Amino acid sequence: MIDLHLIGIGTGNPDHLTRAAIAAMNAADLILLPRKGDAKSDLIDLRRTICADVLVGATRIVEFDLPERDSTGAYLDAVDRWHDAIADAWTAEIALHLPNGGTLGLLVWGDPSLYDSTLRIADRLRAKGMAMRVHVEPGITSLQVLTAAHAIPLNTLAAPVLITTGRRLRAGGWPSGVDTLAVMLDGGCAFETLAPEGIAIWWGAYLGMPNQALIAGPLDRVGAEIVDSRAILRARHGWIMDIYLLRRG
Repeated sequence: MIDLHLIGIGTGNPDHLTRAAIAAMNAADLILLPRKGDAKSDLIDLRRTICADVLVGATRIVEFDLPERDSTGAYLDAVDRWHDAIADAWTAEIALHLPNGGTLGLLVWGDPSLYDSTLRIADRLRAKGMAMRVHVEPGITSLQVLTAAHAIPLNTLAAPVLITTGRRLRAGGWPSGVDTLAVMLDGGCAFETLAPEGIAIWWGAYLGMPNQALIAGPLDRVGAEIVDSRAILRARHGWIMDIYLLRRG
């Protein structure tokens, strides 16, 4: 039996860890850290730093190479194949390092419930017959860090918020019935497809990290600045994680 603990670690700042997350890390027999290639080496460096800061016992740390997603073909099909490959990688590491069962910890950016597929990948392992109990330690999300960094409320008074992706915003435009959008996983500045008049944006990259970048203002005045800043930061670091809030009216 594997006890799998999915541990939300926020956006990379060790100060964002909860006591429950720290306890789960120290209770684990093994923590797996995924490597995502040289261009994103500082992502695993952040995970290493978090482990060094909070682990006090005999928890083992093992690094493994995360499979890359094929960018060709239909998006959902490519993601499905990618998740299968990740599940296979987990299975191999578990067989090698926890052959008799035990407690496994995986560190998840933000929170495992919000635009993260770790829970779905765990379901694939159970569907293939692995005896597994799954536990989730919630973490601070990038959306929370974004609103805190800009010192703004997520919603307007008594109004809803829609959390969506850049891909959906680009394909479908602004959804009806809502004036506030939180946009995640946007690889191409989908806000450029909108008529910018009357829209405000609060944007943040590398939230909670030392290289955090923030821009806010009317979209028609700061949109181009965000596009330029994002390109510069991505070239400088080799990767970028960003999120933004859009509000009409």
